[in-house]
Amino acid sequence: MACYDEEIFGPAMVIVRVETLDEAIKLTNANKYGNGVAIFTTSGGNARKLQHEIEAGQIGINLPVPVPLPMFSFTGNKRSMWGSNNFYGKGALNFHTQFKTITSRWKEDTDAA
Repeated sequence: MACYDEEIFGPAMVIVRVETLDEAIKLTNANKYGNGVAIFTTSGGNARKLQHEIEAGQIGINLPVPVPLPMFSFTGNKRSMWGSNNFYGKGALNFHTQFKTITSRWKEDTDAA
């Protein structure tokens, strides 16, 4: 679909179903864009694997992808926006480094003793 092959900005969510986390990471990393990705999981191991292996610049764990704000550099990678030429914060100076912004939210385990 065009919404997967082209980078769109707006109120849209693209969902592609795969069988495994490895397959999802491979599919996502194969895309020429690298703006953002989100995972909703109860597995800390899966969240950590995704944040280390994914090539997207903005990663949401148990919440949507964060919106670029002045306290975060815009961290779109690959052909997303300006790639490494960020327009906020230190990212504007360190354009040879590939940044990732990772935000996460975990529910407290109220049943644990």
